[in-house]
Amino acid sequence: MPTPNEEETVVYAEERQQAMAQLVAERGRLSVAALAEAYDVTTETVRRDLSALERMGLVRRVHGGAVPATSLAVIEAALSERDNASTDEKDRIAAAAVDLLPPPGGTVLVDAGSTTARIVQHIPRDLPISVFTHSVSVASRLASHPSVELHLLPGRVRGTTQAAVGPDTVSSLERLRVDVAFIGTNGLTVDHGLSTPDPEEAAAKRALVAAARRVVVLADASKLGVEATVRFASLEDVDTLVTDQAASESFLATLAETGLEVVRA
Repeated sequence: MPTPNEEETVVYAEERQQAMAQLVAERGRLSVAALAEAYDVTTETVRRDLSALERMGLVRRVHGGAVPATSLAVIEAALSERDNASTDEKDRIAAAAVDLLPPPGGTVLVDAGSTTARIVQHIPRDLPISVFTHSVSVASRLASHPSVELHLLPGRVRGTTQAAVGPDTVSSLERLRVDVAFIGTNGLTVDHGLSTPDPEEAAAKRALVAAARRVVVLADASKLGVEATVRFASLEDVDTLVTDQAASESFLATLAETGLEVVRA
């Protein structure tokens, strides 16, 4: 028979676990660090809670966090769907990222993605730069920019992301050396680095990263603490992360300890 204090602890744990399950269901995916910060408990407590919730069939454990029990980890949302999610945060991230553009005459790579595509609208109309991209969406938005010299990279276009991928894309990128690359990602963790579900997409992103003197990753808070199937870069390959105010303070502090520059928009 539990003592009154033990009974109170059990009840509190059950209430916290129920709240965690509801939050994971609402957000779609949450990291251990974010849950620990949200409920003011240790990461060890969160892991125990998630294990209990998984046994009850309410969540599914993934590396670094949890997703709803009905989630499939490798589902990749279409660009049109992602473009309508977290729009305010993505706009702020893109606006902050423009401060990292090279000076006049510089060269830039812009990755495919719903956040990276938003950079286009913030590029000053009087800044002469050369932009290389494998994204049909980015290219279409830049085609009428008065001061941008646009280069669209070759390859097979994936319908999901509207990005050119394949050997031709990678080969073209291997011949480039640009000042700055703006990269999107489906997930970012300390252990797994930057990742995406599709192997061909990952190969193109890997080549984008290798082609740049400075690599800037644009990722809203929903991507942090998440791991997709295929890693395309480690944190050591990245210079700067631009994210939003919803990102976990403790997670960003851990990233900063690795030497990564973090900008919160």
